[in-house]
Amino acid sequence: MAPIPPMLPLADLAPPRLRELGQVDYRATWQAMIDFTAARTAETPDELWLCEHPPVFTLGQAGRPEHLLADIGVPLVNIDRGGQITYHGPGQAVVYVLVDLTRRRLKVRELVLRIEQAAIDLLADYGVAAGRIDGAPGVYVGERSAGTAGTDAAHPAKIAALGLRIRNGRSYHGVSLNVDMDLSPFAAINPCGYAGLAVTQTRDQGVDLTSHAAGLALAQRLATLLAVPGGAPNSAAHSENSAGSDNVQNSGRAENLEVTD
Repeated sequence: MAPIPPMLPLADLAPPRLRELGQVDYRATWQAMIDFTAARTAETPDELWLCEHPPVFTLGQAGRPEHLLADIGVPLVNIDRGGQITYHGPGQAVVYVLVDLTRRRLKVRELVLRIEQAAIDLLADYGVAAGRIDGAPGVYVGERSAGTAGTDAAHPAKIAALGLRIRNGRSYHGVSLNVDMDLSPFAAINPCGYAGLAVTQTRDQGVDLTSHAAGLALAQRLATLLAVPGGAPNSAAHSENSAGSDNVQNSGRAENLEVTD
């Protein structure tokens, strides 16, 4: 069992370090996150890893294989995060979130909210209204209507997906933002386990950013939000919108972590 990190004074909570990895193989990056988390100590700085991946489907630990609807030649990797199936590919910005929740006084729900809020804030900077849907982690654009999100214009489209693993109070995996990519592979899956869920990207919302620029801006906003300790009055956890945690997989000893999937 990893030692419990000391509670640092609030002023000592530095933003996570940013590592820019470029385009990297998914399996190798996943293993690197596992190794980083297993080796970290109470003094290990938190990190955000910015990257993108070659085409790959990933299926969460309790994911249902029937959410892969067709074999289109894209590899499927079964992984240890929460949630169902999603797609990663070139033109999508991925930010992996390797933080010590105990040291930052964060509960899982607070971390989920801050990740989502970073994407919402980034999109707002470019005039795109985005928000959350209760029970369906991630960030969506478009009007919400009753029922399950679908492909027609009356339903929201997902622009950012998230999934986490919490081990001994430390997180890995993270968030993906669709920027300027080929969205057609999403038609071969039920995105995040929702049949007919529409997906979109920043380019189609009129945002002129490269994947790297969008990812860097997202990581910078998230780093700023994570520098505020959990429970602070101006933290994202006090947003009026709630976020579900069904894309969070928990293992370890911390009692305050939400266990889902």
